[in-house]
Amino acid sequence: MRIGIALAAVALGVCGSVASGASAGGDGARAAVLTDAERARCAEKPTRRERRACRRRARNRLDLARPFAPTSFWNTPLAANAPIDVRSSAYVDRLQHLLDRWVPYVNTTRYSTPVYTVPRDQPRVHVTLDKESGGDLQTAFETVPVPSHAQPAAGSDGHMVVWQPSRDRMWEFWMARRLSDGWHARYGGRIKNVSQSPGHYTAVQSRSGRYLEHPLWGASATSLPLLGGLIRIDEMRAGRIDHALAIALPEIRAGAYSWPAQRTDGTARHPDAIPEGTRLRIDPGVDLDQLQMAPSVRAMAIAAQRYGIVVRDGAGAVTFFAEDPSPTGTNLFLGLDGLFGVRYIDQALREFPWDRLQVLKTDMTYLPQKGILARSAE
Repeated sequence: MRIGIALAAVALGVCGSVASGASAGGDGARAAVLTDAERARCAEKPTRRERRACRRRARNRLDLARPFAPTSFWNTPLAANAPIDVRSSAYVDRLQHLLDRWVPYVNTTRYSTPVYTVPRDQPRVHVTLDKESGGDLQTAFETVPVPSHAQPAAGSDGHMVVWQPSRDRMWEFWMARRLSDGWHARYGGRIKNVSQSPGHYTAVQSRSGRYLEHPLWGASATSLPLLGGLIRIDEMRAGRIDHALAIALPEIRAGAYSWPAQRTDGTARHPDAIPEGTRLRIDPGVDLDQLQMAPSVRAMAIAAQRYGIVVRDGAGAVTFFAEDPSPTGTNLFLGLDGLFGVRYIDQALREFPWDRLQVLKTDMTYLPQKGILARSAE
């Protein structure tokens, strides 16, 4: 499943200041850090109790935007001394080569993901899996709380996420579409305990042996959930991203992938082609305050330095993913007054410190033409 982007540059546009940081306890729990705007708004409350309640509500709102367990690789800050892959320099050089050929981008209104967060009482509908031998995945799609106004992302991938926090469940779809007989999808997945999920699909079976969740489910090429690494609208409004970012690249390595990816659709045979699942981060020694960046790009860079970047898909360009704003009825990213705060996000992303990236130690799975999968650290 390959991800595309619009060929024409789209006018995009982040409001608010970027927070100074986030702390994490030894158990992986995260403490949300309020932006200057949030602090100022809460400071206007007349009593100390109301100010504390205001700050607590603001933190809770931000926490809601981050799915998966606090210990998930998406949500856990990286240690400064995290092991670096022996091929880190070669992979970063390869990424620079890709950037010389394709502009960096952030997918929003096309080839990204609209997220429909629904209440407990949302009516459920049948979603037909248009795939032979769908088996247990079709069972997972039998009753899905898809809103009546839902629509998948524009583009051939037709991605869409339905998230029901009250039941701690998430469904995602590839090539979703609504036909005369109801909703259909070519593939996708369901996670039943999102708040406890490691951030990728796992093997969960019922007593009868039926799969309630399968490692190879999922709408992305890696089986990594679409919610993973997605820059949410509320995060852009707050000016802070407290999780790793997802990225898609051209010319993905064939025949191998690295954890946390569960599979790959790579086809490139170049010796330095980057595998799906590769985790990158900005060198923790880089002082981002000394670099010139638009506020939106700075928020992304801070997240990339603290939590990292995960190669989630192949694409027609080097592209991150921001939540598709279609459910809001308007393009919230558009123009200087939009959430990115810049006219052209591809130009602003040139200021991202691409040359200061590092590749964390990979945990590779190789796909021989015949035989059993072979796992090895590379």
